[in-house]
Amino acid sequence: MIRRMEERDIPEVAELERICFSECWSARILESGIHSPYDVYYVFEQDERILGYCNLRVLAGEGEVQRIAVRPDSRRYGVGRKMMDAMVEYAVREGACAMSLEVREGNTAARNLYESYGFIQEAVRKSYYHNPTEDALIMWKRDLPERITT
Repeated sequence: MIRRMEERDIPEVAELERICFSECWSARILESGIHSPYDVYYVFEQDERILGYCNLRVLAGEGEVQRIAVRPDSRRYGVGRKMMDAMVEYAVREGACAMSLEVREGNTAARNLYESYGFIQEAVRKSYYHNPTEDALIMWKRDLPERITT
């Protein structure tokens, strides 16, 4: 199930950061993020275990996927897709007209996921990532549907 991240989730999400990223965010960054008025954090929880988490920032009519992480043993089961669904839905609800993200050039699985949502590569940041050094691909989805009203 997808739900909003809470303070009690920070230790487990910080561990997920260490597992998934060579340049991981600290528990302190995660804690400040969940209190930001511009960010939304979701966790994917199953059997009281967090299998993934994501962060979207919405600012000035645009959403930026800041983080998306899935435990290695939980990949390829649709966890990332469900988190993307939640972030796109949130961006639309908040009135964003476009979304962007950056991804390691070599992260084919993530790139395939983003392309399936209509994200298109528009730019490259050379040698942006470290450990190992790799280019970042900047991808945009500029055709979000209009705001959902209830």
